Amino acid sequence: MNTATVDPILVQATRGGIVESFHRGALAVVDADGALVLSMGDIERPIFPRSAIKLLQALPLVASGAADALALTDEELALACASHSGEEAHARTAAGMLAKAGVDVSVLECGTHWPYNEEAQRELARRGEAPSALHNNCSGKHSGFVCLACRMHGAGKGAEGGAASLRGFLSGYVRPEHPVMREVSAALQAATGWDLTKSARGIDGCSIPTHAVPLKNLALAFARVATGQGLSPEHARAATRLRRATARAPFFTSGSGKFDARVLAHFGERVYCKVGAEGVHCAAVPELGLGIAIKMDDGNNSRACEVVLAALLQRLLPASDADTGFLAGLSDQPLRNRKDIEVGRLQAAAALRTA
Repeated sequence: MNTATVDPILVQATRGGIVESFHRGALAVVDADGALVLSMGDIERPIFPRSAIKLLQALPLVASGAADALALTDEELALACASHSGEEAHARTAAGMLAKAGVDVSVLECGTHWPYNEEAQRELARRGEAPSALHNNCSGKHSGFVCLACRMHGAGKGAEGGAASLRGFLSGYVRPEHPVMREVSAALQAATGWDLTKSARGIDGCSIPTHAVPLKNLALAFARVATGQGLSPEHARAATRLRRATARAPFFTSGSGKFDARVLAHFGERVYCKVGAEGVHCAAVPELGLGIAIKMDDGNNSRACEVVLAALLQRLLPASDADTGFLAGLSDQPLRNRKDIEVGRLQAAAALRTA
């Protein structure tokens, strides 16, 4: 951030009639021509979008023909765009994607962690089982990369080339120079209109490259996802298919009770949204032709960036009474203690509501 710039307060937590905590951040709302509809804070600073761009990273999976060749379902395509909670259906679906590609969990390079969902954790422990890479919240995305690799290698299930040759091609698919990652990075650059060579490159939590991109360019990418405008015909068709898949199978985008799954279940194809680590959230609003990108300065996710996105959707969407009530419950939430007593509120700040 420019040291002369202080991002505005977007979310505040109140208790006992005063503001106890607050969260600063920046946001951009952009149309498919790149025109700013609304902005707050520093939207020029490149930030790491992390998992908020999984749909963009999945564009080559569909555009390449891999999704069709392997007959991937809506649930599988939604999982390819997901940060899931490791529930049994998530792990099973990722395994199914790999099976269609003729490989198994051993090829995944995303690493292993316990499911984020507590019930799924307890069930694994009850059975005396350890988590696998299938329980990693990024296993669907990585299974999508593996399916893309199979298409690029020309070695889908039963195809020529052999298992050993395919495994050799898959090895190191997370590295920036691997053909799969080059294809994924090219899709990101094309969608955002941002030269990735101009910005920092880091390593994401699941070991793939993460590229720093300004919020205004991320919002532009999701306006393009919303409309198809500015994308290649193949990527435009892929974006539409992925949006529809996530709307039809919202649980597979995140998990039980998660914000993204709830929003997708409520709005269907009217809204696509995806959270990313360190306080990033992106969204596409097809009926308005708009893209949204949010970054909270303190890296807060559920406590802050979800509130901001809900407040923005309240302002932007022509909403029914049901929509208004749904979004109000997300942008102005009661804070409760362990005895379920309301002790405060988590709310979009006045600056956001009146900007």
